[in-house]
Amino acid sequence: MTKWAGRTAIEIAEAVRRKEVTPREVVADHLARIAEVNDRVGAFRVVRAAAALAEADAVGSRTDLGQLPLAGVPVAIKDNLPVRGECTRNGSAATPTAPATADHVTVARLRAAGAVVVGLTHVPELCVFGTTDGVHGIARNPWDPTRTAGGSSGGSAAAVAAALVPIALGNDGMGSLRIPAAHCGLVGLKPGTGRIPVELGGGWFGMSEHGPLATTTADARLMFSVLADEPVGAYGPDGPSGGSPGRLDLAFSTRSPIAGIRVGAAHAALARRAARTLSGAGHHVATAHPPYPLSFGTTVLARWTGGTAQDAEGLDPRLLAPRTRRHVQVGRLAGRLGMLRTDHRAALNERLEPFFEKYDVLLTPALARPGPAADAWHERGWVANMLVNTACSPMTPPWNLSGRPALAVPFGSLPSGLPGSVQLVGRPGSEHQLLDVAAQLEELQPWRRTAPLEAAGQHP
Repeated sequence: MTKWAGRTAIEIAEAVRRKEVTPREVVADHLARIAEVNDRVGAFRVVRAAAALAEADAVGSRTDLGQLPLAGVPVAIKDNLPVRGECTRNGSAATPTAPATADHVTVARLRAAGAVVVGLTHVPELCVFGTTDGVHGIARNPWDPTRTAGGSSGGSAAAVAAALVPIALGNDGMGSLRIPAAHCGLVGLKPGTGRIPVELGGGWFGMSEHGPLATTTADARLMFSVLADEPVGAYGPDGPSGGSPGRLDLAFSTRSPIAGIRVGAAHAALARRAARTLSGAGHHVATAHPPYPLSFGTTVLARWTGGTAQDAEGLDPRLLAPRTRRHVQVGRLAGRLGMLRTDHRAALNERLEPFFEKYDVLLTPALARPGPAADAWHERGWVANMLVNTACSPMTPPWNLSGRPALAVPFGSLPSGLPGSVQLVGRPGSEHQLLDVAAQLEELQPWRRTAPLEAAGQHP
């Protein structure tokens, strides 16, 4: 492992602020790691080598370097967010090739905090599916490159898990942060509605949120605070730190929100062990199932496909993959049938409110099945993609529809040796509380932060 690649964002920023290392040296070290490893994991569509070094020099010359929470920290950006000077392809051959003239607000906030954008990461076309593959490449799980990194923030997750960057920016409309975080053994936070500006098309009818991918809860908290424009200085000079969450009432559930889908035994067992761990830490943990409506699967499918139909407006359908075209067709049909007119969020939250009045946090498995093969799923039919996506990740969509914060946190390992993961869900505004609970799990059951993927020519 090289000197700075593999360090946490907090460690890097502290060293840069103390002038123990320059931003250029940090970025150059990560670019070398990317050059050696990226071909095997397919994290990046674009690596901004020259531009990133120039940006690093600019950060190093800033007069406020000593106050920057992400001073010199390399960051990867999901390729559906505008980065000034780069084209935003959104995983498609149909999207415009003109470079963006301005940064997305989240990118601007990261840069203002001292982060350096080293590249744009692979996504599935229009960020629709739970596997990251398409005309621009395939993102693979660094823990097992034969398997998908998940989606749609799969390239961002692969970049962090392979130690190509310490943190990455993604977004989550049906689990698109938490699913790849769970596959790749990372912390992935989907904030609640309104915590971070969306400013991205229709946002899948309010279901999509931007958030961090990181290897530690502390890095995730720091990045979230920057993205949410919180006063990071209030959390300490070396990045935000949490406190004890106190004794909480936790609900534990392995029941799938989508009728007919079951959680596999291995994933349920890991979540059950996490519940015992938190109970041993002093929390009151009870088995209790949220009152998911029987119609939930149909409701969320309508919004998922309807949001994609909005995103595809103005694009040449001949340049879309078959699975995407069918997804768009289903979404337009849902719109014609009036399935997008009802305020499903309000109805779902009305059902959930008594549950979350009783319980502070819900603990569930993050996934229901291992990730499928890293393959050209974009060349397969829509039904095949829907079946594999739904079977793998039914646990994440309710919290997009309801707008509540949800967090994937590494926990244990699966029989295959891949990282295990659980999901924490909270009340509106409880992002830091969820991170506090995750930090307890991290302390009690530490995880290996990055995959044991050696650079070319290096051996353990």
